[in-house]
Amino acid sequence: MSDPLSRLLSSREWLLADGATGTALFNMGLQSGDAPELWNVDHPDRITRLYRGAVDAGSDLFLTNSFGGTAARLKLHDAQDRVHELNKAAAEIGREVADTAGREIIVAGSVGPTGEIMAPMGPLTHEIAVEMFHEQAEGLKAGGADVLWVETISAPEEYKAASEAARLADMPWCGTMSFDTAGRTMMGLTSAAMAAMVEKLSHAPLAYGANCGVGASDLLRTVLGFRASGNPRPIIAKGNAGIPKYVNGHIHYDGTPELMARYAVLARDAGATIIGGCCGTTPEHLAHMREALETTPRGAAPSLEQIAEEMGGFSSGVDGTEENGGGPTRERRGRRRTQA
Repeated sequence: MSDPLSRLLSSREWLLADGATGTALFNMGLQSGDAPELWNVDHPDRITRLYRGAVDAGSDLFLTNSFGGTAARLKLHDAQDRVHELNKAAAEIGREVADTAGREIIVAGSVGPTGEIMAPMGPLTHEIAVEMFHEQAEGLKAGGADVLWVETISAPEEYKAASEAARLADMPWCGTMSFDTAGRTMMGLTSAAMAAMVEKLSHAPLAYGANCGVGASDLLRTVLGFRASGNPRPIIAKGNAGIPKYVNGHIHYDGTPELMARYAVLARDAGATIIGGCCGTTPEHLAHMREALETTPRGAAPSLEQIAEEMGGFSSGVDGTEENGGGPTRERRGRRRTQA
């Protein structure tokens, strides 16, 4: 356990991760279509505010502003030659915030999907993907990130390429996928298949799990799928704050802080060790989640019926892990404490 995250995991029953990077930056003035990573250099004060918002709310871990930091994504903004610079800056700001927090905070270098389709369906080969992820990883490492945090991946091939890049950079890593298509990733992977896949990697993640998706109910069902697989590796749960709604020209997520607090407890009881929020999750949500995790005794793993009752019904009747692909249908129904 030579890395900070492993040491922290060994001493704690759960860790609170951060919330939504995009939501916070849009609230600070980021415009649709802009590259958030450019703010690491152009507006470092705003990125500092982003990180401190999570820490002040009680997060033990926050992700750097580098989700779109590969050359493929930065090329859309003519910044493909600035990969090392922008990722290093993202981590450097995070390192300063963590080191002055007064308690142990993990700086996780965010690594999002390349946006390209992996071969043979698309042009992105394993070798090119590894090269792009490795370039980004070296920048985050140079800036002081404690761990790489691969997130919102859909293709197992891209997940494997990120694993290889982390190995080349000699960095520990965590990796989540987005299960948003009938309980599967966009490329068809189930929670059970992901749990099996991570154990076959030569450089396995410290923790694995799910982020984003279509709502807290579906994400909790995915966490239960990880648990049922028998994989003992720590599980990550970073669900969205409710369901997105278009209000007055802007996207708003309808999950209240109270709803997210209950989600955090259910995620912990379902088997997650690292618990945070994704789209729509603000520091206010995180503060309620922290309080709930600290004050609510651990309970039994929630049933699907309990999740549907408390969080709202599921977007699909099955998630692909049921025997013969069947199982009870539980469409979106039940009570859900939300606000517009």
